[in-house]
Amino acid sequence: MVKRVRSDSGPLSLQKHNHWCVKLGVSIFLVGLAFRLLLWDSFSFSSVVVETPPPLEDAKAVSPVFSSSVLQDSDEFPENDQKIQTQISKNEKCDLFVGDWVQDLSGPVYTNESCRVIEPHQNCMKNGRPDSEYLYWRWTPRDCKLPKFNPRKFLKLMRNKSLSFIGDSISRNQVQSLLCVLSKVEPAVEIYHDKEYRSKIWKFRSHNFTLSVIWTPFLVKAAIFEDFNGVTSSEIQLYLDTLDEWTKQYKNFDYVVIGGGKWFLKTAIYHENKTVIGCHYCPGKNLTELGFDYAYRKVLQEVFKFFTKSNHKATVLFRTTTPDHFENGEWFSGGYCNRTVPFKEGQIHMIDVDSIMRSIELEEFEKAASLGSKRVNLKLLDTTLLSLLRPDGHPGPYRKFQPFAKDKNAKVQNDCLHWCLPGPIDSWNDIIMQMLLNA
Repeated sequence: MVKRVRSDSGPLSLQKHNHWCVKLGVSIFLVGLAFRLLLWDSFSFSSVVVETPPPLEDAKAVSPVFSSSVLQDSDEFPENDQKIQTQISKNEKCDLFVGDWVQDLSGPVYTNESCRVIEPHQNCMKNGRPDSEYLYWRWTPRDCKLPKFNPRKFLKLMRNKSLSFIGDSISRNQVQSLLCVLSKVEPAVEIYHDKEYRSKIWKFRSHNFTLSVIWTPFLVKAAIFEDFNGVTSSEIQLYLDTLDEWTKQYKNFDYVVIGGGKWFLKTAIYHENKTVIGCHYCPGKNLTELGFDYAYRKVLQEVFKFFTKSNHKATVLFRTTTPDHFENGEWFSGGYCNRTVPFKEGQIHMIDVDSIMRSIELEEFEKAASLGSKRVNLKLLDTTLLSLLRPDGHPGPYRKFQPFAKDKNAKVQNDCLHWCLPGPIDSWNDIIMQMLLNA
């Protein structure tokens, strides 16, 4: 006789089996969840990976495209953090313009990838500049610690305000640097540009802050016959006693950064009282050679007279001239700038024309400041000497995209006046922020 074995496959047995599986699954899930929470708590303070920039001696190995993404959390720039100094005390005596360029391995706040407003001829990394050491230096005054530019605090300061940069292409160079840093907190909206895209207006809508740049290289009325490459078809006609159109917009500005200089070295015919009175470097014209220094002094006198007599209340920062670093020629005669590190004080001296310009600037500024004004707060933005120490910060041949791609020995025009972005000019905005905070 064959015994029949009882089967456990009936409905009741299957229900018990399923119940046991469910209990086992729930137990595994709860254990896994507990373990996950434990690990999450362990890693919650180290979820951000910080990459250290390469040492300066290895910087040449860095890719010419300096990679970085736009910050997602603008709290990297806190408005009020007692552990982070964002302002020099008003009681602290410090000459912001006497100091040294010190290595700063943290590098620039923005890059050629994260900032979209860099003009092509200053976008050195994108254009193929092979070295990157020049990015790792920061201006440091000798008598105090200059805080890094804080875009969050700056925008708060500028709420419902207007700031304008007035002058030549160096002013445009600086305003682009400022736009790049501010974009880490709020991107600007361009609301105006002129026909040549030289003068522009931007709006930071959430702060109701208006930023502008006005291209007026002589600050006075001028008829200019020159293309974008600096090629002249006729002499410049310069009206020394007639300030340019920027004066009509001045009443709209709370803050102004104004400067020029280099354009006065160009050949020009000078007008005063609607009469030609002479020129600068105009052989064959049978005109009196007055020199660029005459014209520059006359123009600055007119500019400062306008500010001190105006009834409009504003803070005005006068920026001194920017020295260039052409070696073995000028921009039109094969001059170049291929240095890769800053100068130390005493290793370079200003050329005569820069010394003359700077002397005129300081003399005329002191005269204007001594007059005093209840309406205008006039300050000196003395960037000349600190800029003199940075021959490494210019585009050089990399004002154009990949200038040596087809021929490694190609002869190309160099730019040894304007600044790469990012680059040394970023430190100018560190200084400006402190000047405005303590205005």
